Amino acid sequence: MRVLGVDPGLTRCGVGVVAGTAGRPLTMAGVGVIRTPADAPIGDRLVLIERGLEEWLDEHRPDAVAVERVFSQHNVRTVMGTAQASAVAILCAARRGLPVHLHTPSEVKAAVTGSGRADKAQVGQMVTRLLRLDAPPKPADAADALALAICHIWRGAAAGRLQQAVAQHRAVRTQEPAR
Repeated sequence: MRVLGVDPGLTRCGVGVVAGTAGRPLTMAGVGVIRTPADAPIGDRLVLIERGLEEWLDEHRPDAVAVERVFSQHNVRTVMGTAQASAVAILCAARRGLPVHLHTPSEVKAAVTGSGRADKAQVGQMVTRLLRLDAPPKPADAADALALAICHIWRGAAAGRLQQAVAQHRAVRTQEPAR
């Protein structure tokens, strides 16, 4: 499985592609940041993010896209920008028929470090170790995007198996004769 992780943001939108399967060594296929000027109009910034994401999707051909779920922060302005960048990522993936999965920051931290309260440095260190990199990706948005992709590969596989089991159970139940 190849997953594009997106750490949404208006100024810096982290992107990272990880390939692999749960229980096997993972490989980084690419990492970077899509940047937009803080003084540009919001529409122009969203178009720049869209173009950048489309380039990543064209180049890396992921099987799925994992996006950080926006959560409420104290700064409403920051939340709005993050939500808008997140929507662009979801739209780009949906246009291509790619499944999109949202993961909370604490879910990603727990998957990668074992603690949902890990700090950015710990996430960067674990991403470096898990992908066998020489150094943590910079800036932290790039490392966070890789962490999202790793989280989805590990958790998405389990969630997919669970959904399959539930579907099979329902199918069996509907085929049982009434008593």
